[in-house]
Amino acid sequence: MPHPAMSSHHVAVITGGASGIGLAAAMTFAKAGMKVCIADLGADRLKEAETKLSSAAPGGAADIMTSAVDVSRADEVAGLEAAVAKRFGGTDILMNNAGIQPGSTMFGPSDNWQRILAVNLWGVINGTQAFVSNMIKRGRSGLIINTGSKQGITTPPGDPAYNVSKAGVKAFTEALQHELRNTDGCKISAHLLIPGFVFTGLTAHGRTEKPAAAWTAEQTVDFLVARLDAGDFYILCPDNDVPRALDERRILWAAGDIVENRPPLSRWHPDYGDAFAAFVEGK
Repeated sequence: MPHPAMSSHHVAVITGGASGIGLAAAMTFAKAGMKVCIADLGADRLKEAETKLSSAAPGGAADIMTSAVDVSRADEVAGLEAAVAKRFGGTDILMNNAGIQPGSTMFGPSDNWQRILAVNLWGVINGTQAFVSNMIKRGRSGLIINTGSKQGITTPPGDPAYNVSKAGVKAFTEALQHELRNTDGCKISAHLLIPGFVFTGLTAHGRTEKPAAAWTAEQTVDFLVARLDAGDFYILCPDNDVPRALDERRILWAAGDIVENRPPLSRWHPDYGDAFAAFVEGK
């Protein structure tokens, strides 16, 4: 059985909902008979997604709403919350999913860093601050799903701004769930979605066909729904190349850098290559 928040006529709001994981989640919620609002940028993308969602929803276009929103702007996100409340009466599921990954370097342009952090981290904070108080007041079971990344946990070299933003999402969502579970009468829970390799516009990099190693966005959302039903906070997704067991070893090694006082990112340090390989094998 799905989580009780995923009930017919309940309301889901998904940022970054016009494509990828966001659109796949919106389709799943719409097919379940929920009222769905997707927020994103790009009028054509929103219109195309609206058409798909309206075709999938039992209630048709009446149950689908779209909104052009820059999640880095708190005023626009607050306006989204008010518009959803006016149209549908409130929100039961909030999926803070909007994210960008244009690439970054440590000493690259500061504007690039600012934009990545503004969308990927502040977008989650803005969404939470705009929506969650009124979600709690509804007194119904609800969900906040924040899209993180394995790069926010193991922080591999190569894209520091993205790593920092997703590490912030992890820390923020952990603190949010602690706050919610200690709020009297609150029936809302927060969850951290940690996708594996998913073939979306963000990861395509010019490719038109899904690599064999990647999951589809739909597979990722199916996994998300199953783990929400199981009550998981950390929704750590595998893919066709990396099973959970390997993710666990990578995550434990990263934490071990602190405990063992190794150099940071020792997984990529030439002096620790053999030790890491042995650790992955459980030796």
